[in-house]
Amino acid sequence: MIEFFQHVVNGISVGSTYALIALGYTMVFGILQLINFAHGEVFMLGAFIGMYSSRYFGFGEHPSLWALLAILALAMVGCAIMGFLIERLAYRPLRRSPRINVLITAVGVSLFLQFSGQLLFGSDPKFFPQVFQPSGDWTLGGVRFNPLQVIVFCISIVLMAILQTIIFRTRLGRAMRAVSFNHDLASLMGIPTNAVISYTFMLGSALAGAAGVLVGLIYPKIEPLMGTMPGLKAFVAAVLGGIGNVTGAVVGALTLGLAEAFVVAYYAPTFRDALAFIILILILLFKPTGLFGTRRTEKV
Repeated sequence: MIEFFQHVVNGISVGSTYALIALGYTMVFGILQLINFAHGEVFMLGAFIGMYSSRYFGFGEHPSLWALLAILALAMVGCAIMGFLIERLAYRPLRRSPRINVLITAVGVSLFLQFSGQLLFGSDPKFFPQVFQPSGDWTLGGVRFNPLQVIVFCISIVLMAILQTIIFRTRLGRAMRAVSFNHDLASLMGIPTNAVISYTFMLGSALAGAAGVLVGLIYPKIEPLMGTMPGLKAFVAAVLGGIGNVTGAVVGALTLGLAEAFVVAYYAPTFRDALAFIILILILLFKPTGLFGTRRTEKV
């Protein structure tokens, strides 16, 4: 039983980072009906921004919780700017184009960022500085907790709570929900739809940047292609929960994290990455709307 709960702790820790990435997918899809396949590369940029900023300010030499929060903020700002540029330069000119054009552009932006990262950062893995180093493990009822896992989980929960507050408690959130319902009607009501869409990209990208720093903290080896698999898994998590639904993205990500932990523990570690795609196929076959999604009727 202790071993079971240990795997639950590990799965929730991994799932919380997937959730931060999945929220960006589901927010952009809710607004634009677009799958932003470049989102995983924004996650990668967050890790590199965190690494270089920690080296520049010397946080690795004086690790502390404040150092972690500082590079987290820098990575979120840098990725928010990148999200704004991606939306403004790549997606906005194609706003009225067929969806297949935008989808191909999203794949192109993803590949552009991957290979630009290799050119800029180098293709060899880099070591992420340990800006926060709590000593020892915590034990509760025989279950061991890595302090880094606890910190990552707590930061993820706080960021998701802030996002939930923004969406449901602020004017920007009301505007985002109005634009997701109908662009043209929102524009007629005086809502600046272009600005709202840009803010949505920035929010989602900031969360992905935070996930990049948190993953770099736990698994301190980062490289320019590190966003591919987490990005795809976060997309699966968003589909599992019901893409376009914020709560569903979080539940889907935690479910995927737990499923991976149990597969690694009780079946085969090499099967871990394949599991996400098996779940995606099953969801598309038996419940395409996901756990919390709703069917939409489109007039043609």
